[in-house]
Amino acid sequence: ETKLRERAKKDELFANGTVHLSTSQIHTVKPLEVDIPKGRFTVVTGVSGSGKTTMVLESLVPALEAKINGNPLPAHIRSVEADGIAHVKLIDATPIGINVRSTVATYANVHDELRKVFARTPDAKRLGYKAGDFSYNTGKLRCPVCDGTGVISLDVQFLPDVEIPCTGCHGSRYSRDADAENRHGGTCTLPQLMDMDINTALTVCTDLKLVTQRLKVLRDLGLGYLTLGEETPSLSGGEAQRLKLASEIGRTQTDSVFVFDEPSIGLHPLDVRVLLGVFQALLDNGATVVVIEHDLDVIRNADYVIDMGPGGGESGGRVVATGTPEEIQENPESITGRYL
Repeated sequence: ETKLRERAKKDELFANGTVHLSTSQIHTVKPLEVDIPKGRFTVVTGVSGSGKTTMVLESLVPALEAKINGNPLPAHIRSVEADGIAHVKLIDATPIGINVRSTVATYANVHDELRKVFARTPDAKRLGYKAGDFSYNTGKLRCPVCDGTGVISLDVQFLPDVEIPCTGCHGSRYSRDADAENRHGGTCTLPQLMDMDINTALTVCTDLKLVTQRLKVLRDLGLGYLTLGEETPSLSGGEAQRLKLASEIGRTQTDSVFVFDEPSIGLHPLDVRVLLGVFQALLDNGATVVVIEHDLDVIRNADYVIDMGPGGGESGGRVVATGTPEEIQENPESITGRYL
C-alpha cells in the first residue's frame, strides 16, 4: 500500500464545490452525468476504449473552454456547471516547440536574466557588451559559424540533411569572445553555465535570486538533470509535460482546472512520486486536478476516482463507479477495483 499523499476526507470531498458535466451520446460513450470535486485530485480510470479520452478530452475540456470564453457548448454537451473556474489547462506530452532555438533556459525564463547578469560583469562593461549581445539568437556574441544554433546542417546528396555539432563553437552556440566574460570571481562564462545541468547551476548561481527561484522549481519537478542549453524539442514527453508546468507552480490556482493525459507513461516508479508531488503542489494552491491514468500507484493516491467501462468499445462508455479508491475497490462492477 503506497500512500504518497494526504487524501481528502470522504465527507469533505465536495466541500470546495463541484464541476458538473452532462453529455449526450457520442461515439460509443453513452450519455453521462459526471461530478468532479473542485480543488481535489480526480483520476479517470478504465480499460482502453472505455471512454476516458472522450469524456475528459473531447467533452470536459472543450465544454469548460466554451463556457469560459462564452462560446456555444459543443453539440454533444447538454450542460456544464463550473462556478469560479476561469482556466482549463491541458498539460499533455506533446513536444515543446520545433524550434532549435528554444532551450530549457529560454523556456524556463532564466536566459534573459542570465544575459543581464553577464552584461554587468567588469569584462563586459570594459568591452561595451550589452545584455542583447549575449543572445545566441541575435547577439554579437553568437557563434558566426552556425549562427547561434549550435549545429551545422550538411547537405549530403541523396540523403536527408545531416546535423553535426558546430565546428566553430562545438555546440555551445557562442563565439570565442563569450568565453572571455567571466562572472564575478571567475566562476564561469555564459557558455559554461549553459552547459551545466540545473542541479550544478544552482550551486553556482546562489547569489542570483530570480534565477535560483526558477531553477528550483525545475529541480522540484524532478528535472534537475537537464542542462540549461538543452533543446526543448529533444525532451521526452514526460519532461515536456513537467517543463510546461514550471510557470504554474506557486501561483494561486483556485480558478484553474489542470487536465493530464496519462502522465505516468514511461515513468520509473520513483518518478511517479515526483509526479504526485507535482499534483500536490498544484492542489496546495487550490487547483482542481483531473488525470486520465492507469498507473495503480497514482490511482491509489487520488481523492476521487471516476471509473469508466466496464469494457472497451461497445461494451464500455459509461461511468461504472465513482468514489474514493476504497469505494472503487469494493465495487464488484469495477475492473479497476479488482486491480486495486
